[in-house]
Amino acid sequence: MAEETTPQEESQETDEIVEETVARVLPDDPILAGLAEPFPSVVFTSFQPLAGPRQDTATVPREELLPFAEAMKDAGFETFVDVCSVDHLNRDPRFDVVINLLSMEHTQRLIVKVGVPGDDPTLPSITGVYAGANFYEREVWDLMGIAFEGHPDLTRIVLPDEWVGHPLRKDYEVGSVPVQFKGSHKSS
Repeated sequence: MAEETTPQEESQETDEIVEETVARVLPDDPILAGLAEPFPSVVFTSFQPLAGPRQDTATVPREELLPFAEAMKDAGFETFVDVCSVDHLNRDPRFDVVINLLSMEHTQRLIVKVGVPGDDPTLPSITGVYAGANFYEREVWDLMGIAFEGHPDLTRIVLPDEWVGHPLRKDYEVGSVPVQFKGSHKSS
């Protein structure tokens, strides 16, 4: 005998949300597609401006940054260009760390974005993979307060050692420091 259901039970069953598995779209570039396969959580986007080369971006979870950096170097992105950070005060994750890499072999650039939460502003250091990141990571630490775990010498590089805080954060108090320049004219 078949099990009977009431109309109320039937409507509850149909109201359930069924998650569909969406196939991941790999980048059309063969080098980036090779990078995407072993890192399923990395999201690749591409933008073609009206003038200039295509701009490829990889958004990487912070716990995968170090293995992804090693894979990028192995894939031919051998030149570290720079790293910077952005403070999105009212967003989660609060910070974005943006790493720019270049492949001379493939004449291609790659922008790597990593979200960093405001309550735990840490990221693994990539200085072991790209030695040129050393001073850039120190600058991000000094001005934005994002610590790079495993950095060989994470100390201030722009501000004096006794400086308190990180002045490029959007919640840093704006103040002024009176400066007297040598030989400045005094008003009479």
